[in-house]
Amino acid sequence: MDNTEITIKLTSDEALVLSDWLERVQMTDLSRLVDDPAAWAPIHKIAGTLDKALPGIFAADYAERLDAARQRLREATGSFTEGHNG
Repeated sequence: MDNTEITIKLTSDEALVLSDWLERVQMTDLSRLVDDPAAWAPIHKIAGTLDKALPGIFAADYAERLDAARQRLREATGSFTEGHNG
């Protein structure tokens, strides 16, 4: 198997929102959703990489930053998210 690394590029808003979501996933019992233990390895790797890249997650105004990023992403995605819960 080829072990070529894959690079994923995210905007700072995408990274912030994904980081928050991954943190909540990891803190919740989602064994019924993540049914393959092998899936946790990349989940933890992505979450750790985001944590290191986002010093703002420790800022006093983190909640406000996160809300603003969520709102910008909702506006940017527009019709893509219509009809979906989230």
